[in-house]
Amino acid sequence: MFEQGAIRPPNEAGSLLVRVTRNCPWNRCRICPPFKGLKFSLRPVEEVKKDIDEMAAVYPTGSGGPESAFLQDADSLVVSTDKLLEIIGHIRKRFPSVRRVTTYARAKTMKRKSIEDLKRLKAAGLTRIHSGMESGSASVLALIRKGNTPDDILSGGLQVVSSGISLSEYIMPGVGGRRYSEEHARETAKILNRIRPDFIRVRTMAVHPLSPLERLISEGAFEPMTDAEVVAEIRLLLEHLDEMPAHFRCGDFSLNLLMQADGRLDRDRRAMIAETDRFLSLDPLRQKAFSLIQRSYPGMVSLDVVNDAELMEEAGMEIERLEASAPDGFNRAIRSLMARQLPPLPSDTWPE
Repeated sequence: MFEQGAIRPPNEAGSLLVRVTRNCPWNRCRICPPFKGLKFSLRPVEEVKKDIDEMAAVYPTGSGGPESAFLQDADSLVVSTDKLLEIIGHIRKRFPSVRRVTTYARAKTMKRKSIEDLKRLKAAGLTRIHSGMESGSASVLALIRKGNTPDDILSGGLQVVSSGISLSEYIMPGVGGRRYSEEHARETAKILNRIRPDFIRVRTMAVHPLSPLERLISEGAFEPMTDAEVVAEIRLLLEHLDEMPAHFRCGDFSLNLLMQADGRLDRDRRAMIAETDRFLSLDPLRQKAFSLIQRSYPGMVSLDVVNDAELMEEAGMEIERLEASAPDGFNRAIRSLMARQLPPLPSDTWPE
């Protein structure tokens, strides 16, 4: 039977999942749980091609077959260009229905691929690269042990954009905590304005209870931000982003409090800022009520729910109970609700 990895982008839910590597070649960051404690390895090309053959025996390959394929796991570009070309070619041979092929890649790996090699991959069918930028701040990147520098992110992003492959950069509001919030927003916008990716995907940070960040919180070395503070950070980011032809996506990730702040920067930036202002203009009780409702029932929740008197009464009672349960009880409860949405940790410990 063919292998499949643990993760893929939300918009690749209907894609053929082809596991090219196992786990993550870096795997030392403080924010990402799904590969912790697992060893990275490259899969032999013949083994991957055999998987594709087995998929072709299970899924339709012509009309009604998958129109996209996603190369797993965390960084398929570490595979040599010639081997990737062979794998992509085999996918398209066995699945003529596939029109696009996408993958995750780290900034340093994108930086190391020549524009010529990236163009060869594009010609073969690699249409989009998803990359976890997280932040443009050197301080934040060091804090979370991302293993990339702002220059790596800029250089890698420009390489991909220059090749004509669509680039989707992932950013993480809240990841710098209160200390680095403003720097995080401004420096992230600065790099994104230079790269000008096709997509900027917002992934609000949630802290896994076994992660090193959770320990830093308990020691007082990292101050997690409230939902209202994160919304203010996103607003600052939007204020400093150019009105470029890029999709700013909050709506495809339920850990984003305001999933409605979603659109194109060259058309909808002011409307998205207005959505953040609408939340920030609420009184603190209504802000907390909206946060509690959205975190309890993640989805595209309208801010209008805070106008429901009966719902507000129930939410107010629960907020009061949480606040009385422990110091900073409400915000602790919100962080716990958010952490439940994270991928599971493969083991009982988070290796440093």
